[in-house]
Amino acid sequence: MMGSEHRDPVLIRLLCCLVMALSLLGLPAGPAAAELHSHPGDDGTPMVRSLESLRDLDYQAWQLVAYREGPPGGPLLLRVVGYPGKVRLDHPTELIVLSGAHRWELPDRTLDSPVLSKDGREAAAEFDLEPLIAGLTKDRPLRLQLPGVFSELPVPPFVVKEWRELPSSPL
Repeated sequence: MMGSEHRDPVLIRLLCCLVMALSLLGLPAGPAAAELHSHPGDDGTPMVRSLESLRDLDYQAWQLVAYREGPPGGPLLLRVVGYPGKVRLDHPTELIVLSGAHRWELPDRTLDSPVLSKDGREAAAEFDLEPLIAGLTKDRPLRLQLPGVFSELPVPPFVVKEWRELPSSPL
């Protein structure tokens, strides 16, 4: 009788460990990543994009859409979208991107977009992503700053990886 009393707690621990190990098999290996998607753009031109929703340090939600229209090598743009009525983005305003000691100032291209230039909600801005992609050699975390709008919006490495894949991704 004494031997079975000592085995029961061990057996229960083993069963708990087995159940926990089996439950971990169903979890994804890493963070849920946005995926590159191909579809027609605003004017019907084929485009490939990365879409991700992130929160700034003030916990305000933003949608980041990095995209390329047309064939590989075409222009790369980053659209930053806030919720209409909560935010108003003035143009032109450069997007500041920081990574360690590196700094990029991405030019505002919002007024070049026929869709965004006519949108009276003024809750979106578009920036030239090419200088950033050309300057990155690794998928490192980034910090975005949009003066007068948000002071810091962290961008995780898995999103940066997708942005770096956009120039050569097939449609």
